[in-house]
Amino acid sequence: MGKSFVIDSLPDCAARYGSGFAVVAIDVIRATTMAITAVDAGRRCYPVDSIEAAIRLAPMLNNPLFAGEINGSICPGMEINNSPSELAKQSDTSRPLILLSTSGTRLIANAGGSDALYLACFRNSLSMGCRLISEKHPRVALVGAGSRGEFREEDQICCAWIAALLARAGYAAENEATVEVLNRWRDAKASDCLNSRSVDYLRRTGQLADLHFILERIDDIDDTFILRNHEIVRITPDARLNPQPEYRATY
Repeated sequence: MGKSFVIDSLPDCAARYGSGFAVVAIDVIRATTMAITAVDAGRRCYPVDSIEAAIRLAPMLNNPLFAGEINGSICPGMEINNSPSELAKQSDTSRPLILLSTSGTRLIANAGGSDALYLACFRNSLSMGCRLISEKHPRVALVGAGSRGEFREEDQICCAWIAALLARAGYAAENEATVEVLNRWRDAKASDCLNSRSVDYLRRTGQLADLHFILERIDDIDDTFILRNHEIVRITPDARLNPQPEYRATY
């Protein structure tokens, strides 16, 4: 059987892609951009799917930075919102980040049964596609986090950019819905997401700094990012995953 890929959306769908799949979790606005920005700055990052999980994790980390939102609003007890532009202003990169979001971190949690779980956003879509091809994963699921039951435009664009690289490398789309997203968005510009309801929310709530941050940083990171032992870690282009090196989290 040849190599293939599928495009899907929403956190609950991630559980479909277990053994045999490499999953790429995508939440451009804003969780995967937030996590990748944190790790790129040298900060350790731990995504969680609930406030309760954040509280359980906190005692195991040294002075963690709490960041996150539920339904767009900053959670009680969080120091900053799920905001990559706000995170980039924080100079205390030695503090590990505990990150919670409505859709993105829940997507990451639900995809834990896959063979490999990557994160992608506009900042690393090119390196992400190249990594998937180099690792020769037989089946790839590109899953957008979406919001309020919708597969948002920004996530479709990022999925399609990566899918286009896979298609050129000989991967086949697994279904018509995947082909539709690929054909519609493969040549899109990042700014084509401006009609997204996610963007409208940022406008209405005075959070356009995050939109500018996202649109001004397209494929500016050459590394890829993977979940290991509940932590997002960086993989440089020349590092191989097969066989995977032993990795131990140190709190």
